[in-house]
Amino acid sequence: MGQKGEKIISQNKKARHDYHIEETYEAGIVLTGTEIKSVRQGKVNLKDSFARIANGEVWLHNMHISPYEQGNRFNVDPTRTRKLLLHRREIAKLIGATKEKGYSLVPLRIYLRNGFAKVEIALAKGKKLYDKRADLKKKDANREIARALREKQRV
Repeated sequence: MGQKGEKIISQNKKARHDYHIEETYEAGIVLTGTEIKSVRQGKVNLKDSFARIANGEVWLHNMHISPYEQGNRFNVDPTRTRKLLLHRREIAKLIGATKEKGYSLVPLRIYLRNGFAKVEIALAKGKKLYDKRADLKKKDANREIARALREKQRV
């Protein structure tokens, strides 16, 4: 996470709240010329996006890339389905894993590495409501502990 030559464009913060992350994969993404220009400007939204496997290929659905201002007729549909580039072995592993009940592919973040747009997708299992509540309680407790330690150091 955060390697040299990497610039994070957008993160899906809700994904870690809604899912248990099992494994993460780095995938290239097939974009048009105007789309990559919008990505470089940071006009990307991963909210409500997900990945599916169809015909041995991984596709990213509902990722919104705003149209490029100077793109005129070359702009494409902002929420079109985009192909992800993964190794064949990784796709085979994901096919096996997503056939299991409850597993899905969720994009965590989109970033630029050496000029290329990359998406970090995660093999994830949905959390139940009580899991989300427990995570929030644990987060609050850790915040209180950190606050108490800071107060103790100040005195």
